Formats: sequence, C-alpha cells, structure tokens
Amino acid sequence: MKRIFVTGAGGFVGARACRFLQGNYEVLTLPKGWIASCTELQLMQSIAEAQPDVILHTAAISDTGYTEQHPEEAYRANVELPLWLARAAAQRGAKLVGFSSDQVYAGVQQPGSLPETMELSPANVYGRQKLEMEQRMLDACPDTVLLRATWMYDLPSYGLPVRGNLPLNLIKATMYGEKLRFSNRDYRGITYVRQAVENLVPAANLPGGVYNYGSENREDMVTTALAFAEALRLPDVDNLIEAVDWQRNLAMDCGKLRGYGIRFDTTQESIYHCLNDYGVADL
Repeated sequence: MKRIFVTGAGGFVGARACRFLQGNYEVLTLPKGWIASCTELQLMQSIAEAQPDVILHTAAISDTGYTEQHPEEAYRANVELPLWLARAAAQRGAKLVGFSSDQVYAGVQQPGSLPETMELSPANVYGRQKLEMEQRMLDACPDTVLLRATWMYDLPSYGLPVRGNLPLNLIKATMYGEKLRFSNRDYRGITYVRQAVENLVPAANLPGGVYNYGSENREDMVTTALAFAEALRLPDVDNLIEAVDWQRNLAMDCGKLRGYGIRFDTTQESIYHCLNDYGVADL
C-alpha cells in the first residue's frame, strides 16, 4: 500500500483528500498547527520517518487579503515551506504534488483561456508568492507536479471544513436578503472540490511541471453566478445578483491536463455534479 504524506490535512482541500484516499492508501498527517512553526530540519526529519511514496502539499495561507497585510508570514507558508518539502522529496525520492493557484494569472490583460506557457507578472502578493513557489520547487525537485487550482467549492457536509465559495455565498445572501456583486468582465473557472480531489491520484502520475487544474469556464462571472443560482433554485435571482464593471481574467486553458487524460466538468456542469452527489438535483 502506498504511503501518502498530506500537509494541510485540516484544511478545505486537505481534509477531503485525506477522506478520499483513506482505505486505498496509508495516509500520514502532521499534528494540527505543527507545520506553522516547524523548522526545515524538523520537517525533513518528519518526512524521513514517514518514508512516504507521495507528498501531497495542500497547506497554504490562501486568503489574498490576509497575504497583502501579512506578506512575511505568508511568504514562509507559501514559498519557504513548499521549498523545504521539495528538498525533502528530492532527498527521499518521493513524488511531490503541490497546489498552486489561478492567482498567478492576476493582472493578465490577455483575453480568452490562459495557457501555462505565458509570461506572468501577478498583480497581488499571493499570486507572486505562488509563482515564486512554483519556480523554486521545480528547481529543487524537477519531478514536482504543481496544480494551478481554480476557486473551489463544496456544500457543508460530514463535518468537513468549509469556507466561502460561490454556491455557499449565494445561499447565504439569499437567506439574509443581501446582494452579491459580480462583473461581466471577470472570467475564472469554478471547480467542485470533490472532483479536484478525485483527480489527484492520476495527477500524481504526471510528469513534473505546472498544470492548470480545474473546471474551465468561458462565461463571465455574472452569467456564471446566475447559472449557479438557478441550479440551486434560489428565489428572486434577479435581485440577488448585481452586475458591476471591473476587469479580470483568470480563465485557464486546461488542454495540457486533458492531454494526459485528466478531465473536469465545465464550471456550469460542475454544480449539477455537486447537487447530484448531495441528492438534491433532478437529473
């Protein structure tokens, strides 16, 4: 049985990955909060003792607002610690799979779906840290697989951690009579986290490099939010969503990933996949 060492096991993605992998793999995790204060030597020793075949790195400080306000703390979590893991993976000979982010594309002016090969100059601290993380991890361990993930979502269930995401934000706004603002010039993929987790096993067999990872989306965020609200059968949709005007493009081209046989629903399809899993969709 393969041994998989998971960082961020208490987080949104990590907790779901652990649940999915248990039974078919020996899943190894760290005590809660330990990784936030460990040294590189301590982390190397922990991995040496665990002797994993695969290291799955999901831990990060991913709140873009928080990283802007606390760049040094975020740098340790988002750049230094992943680099330590890459060195440990190279030393151990373990396959390393780490999560990057669509925020590396923040500030891109090019329209349409964005490939991994384009030159980047991220417009926020989190995006810059993730891009530096990718480069330094690959320098230390060229076989590392780095997944540029989209904004992911899930519904509350099974005691797993949940965070703000598109369907949950829509549901909460409906409950409290609030409006949510989206731009018709904002483009990004939105991915059902369960599908992202299920694709991690084949992703671990990819050649080292960077991959756009998640659901593609050709529609703007106003159209996307309306599609999710209608799928959720939320009332008074026209008064739930307010269109504003600002520009961003994080829409990724996942053709490289599809070339290795790893596929995702489109963003619009994914909500029906999610609702069907929860038994609340008539499909």
